[in-house]
Amino acid sequence: MSAISPLLSVHNLKKYFSDQKGFFGKSNTEFKAVDDIDFEIFPGTTLGLVGESGSGKTTIGKCVLRLMEPTSGEINFDGNDISNLGRSSLQSKRADMQMIYQSPAASLNARMTVGQIISEPLLIHQRIKGLQARSEVLELLARVGLKEEHYFRYPHEFSGGQQQRIGIARALAVRPKLLVLDEPTSALDVSVQAQVLNLLDSLQKEFNLTYLFISHDLGVVRYLCDRVALLYLGKIVEIGDVQTVFENPVHPYTQALLAAIPEPDPDIVEDEVLLLGERSNKELTNGCPFAPRCHANKVDACYTVKPPLLDHGADAKVACHLVSQEQQ
Repeated sequence: MSAISPLLSVHNLKKYFSDQKGFFGKSNTEFKAVDDIDFEIFPGTTLGLVGESGSGKTTIGKCVLRLMEPTSGEINFDGNDISNLGRSSLQSKRADMQMIYQSPAASLNARMTVGQIISEPLLIHQRIKGLQARSEVLELLARVGLKEEHYFRYPHEFSGGQQQRIGIARALAVRPKLLVLDEPTSALDVSVQAQVLNLLDSLQKEFNLTYLFISHDLGVVRYLCDRVALLYLGKIVEIGDVQTVFENPVHPYTQALLAAIPEPDPDIVEDEVLLLGERSNKELTNGCPFAPRCHANKVDACYTVKPPLLDHGADAKVACHLVSQEQQ
């Protein structure tokens, strides 16, 4: 029996933006939004991408779906390299890869009814329309916890949680294999967040969905994800099994993020880990991008050599010179 292959495999993914200045639009600086990213996601599992705002999470998600063209890198989806597919060839893959956005209201066409919104991908990808499309839309509405009476209503008539359920139903209409979820609960109330997360969890089990889950909320990631990748200024600094990373964080950045999670029990006193200074792309050096803010006892290499992402234990990787020294 052969080993299971990853559904999504990303290698050396880069996305650079040029800062156009001057009368002739000459570029003086280059912003590395995503810099040499590698990860895999296996069928039916969830990888969480975590990091501060501006760390490159959403850019990675859009590049994976080719909604944004990467500068370079290889994206393998379901056994096929989709990095350089043309428009027509990529269109045939669109049904298998769908995205759910952070703002449900902004992602839904205000001039279309719920029935029209959810049936549109059925028409585009499967040429399904009429009574058959209506029947499938009603089934999808039921699966995401909405009612038949919602079919003819418009997005503005729904709460934020209901709007996100509509977005989920639209994504599921074409029976995708991969869902990229871009902070799908961050704009919702806490009680509604739990409902949407439980829905995503049940749908994943029912349809064997694979998730790339983008979030800044570590609590949500711990609940929903199997693996987690920590991003800092466009680079993965630590990646591994969720339980391993949360219980034994190795990279100083991971340690700082986890230490910032509020402890509900006042009798438990956690060690405080502070990030030094402010995050800024101008602080990037030839060495580790996190070095200017690192609380650990740094070495010279931290400022002169970029740390590679190396194996740490059975199922984790870390990019840190201090960890490399400990292993030697």
